[in-house]
Amino acid sequence: MNDESLVEVAPITVLGIGNIILRDEGFGVRAMEYLREGWNFPEEVRLLDGGTLGPELLHFVMGTQRLLILDAISGGGAPGKVYRFENDAVMAHFQEKLSSHEIGIQDVLAWLTVTNRAIPQVVVLGMQPYELSAGLTLSPEMAAALPSFAARAVEELVRWGAAPTPRGMQRCARTA
Repeated sequence: MNDESLVEVAPITVLGIGNIILRDEGFGVRAMEYLREGWNFPEEVRLLDGGTLGPELLHFVMGTQRLLILDAISGGGAPGKVYRFENDAVMAHFQEKLSSHEIGIQDVLAWLTVTNRAIPQVVVLGMQPYELSAGLTLSPEMAAALPSFAARAVEELVRWGAAPTPRGMQRCARTA
């Protein structure tokens, strides 16, 4: 492996995943963008747009100590329901293989585990989508939920000792 193939990995990674061309399916990416626009993060925190990447994400998360995954989750609840999974419950959730990017995350986490490189702490925060039709913007309901969802993500980071500081809550232009 040469130096060009090395990816700098932060101790804490916030990973937004989802398909942004299917409205609310892109919620995890939009939530990560909202966080990036609204807060300054400590140096040990890296925000990453994972989109619909699958196994390719391995290079970006291998070596991180704490991984916060933001996603739209079809968990059978009412639209807008927030889900939180931690550590072993994460793999149980991804066993359902709900979408291609979730299959990819499951594969990455499984590979890290079987190679004794498991990420010590993994949390998934997600929200049940309202609308999954084609479109580049979130549904009005999901867009309105971004501030409270982002606050929950910030709470996770604070628990991990990596408190971001608010910049002033600018609105992500692509969510309206």
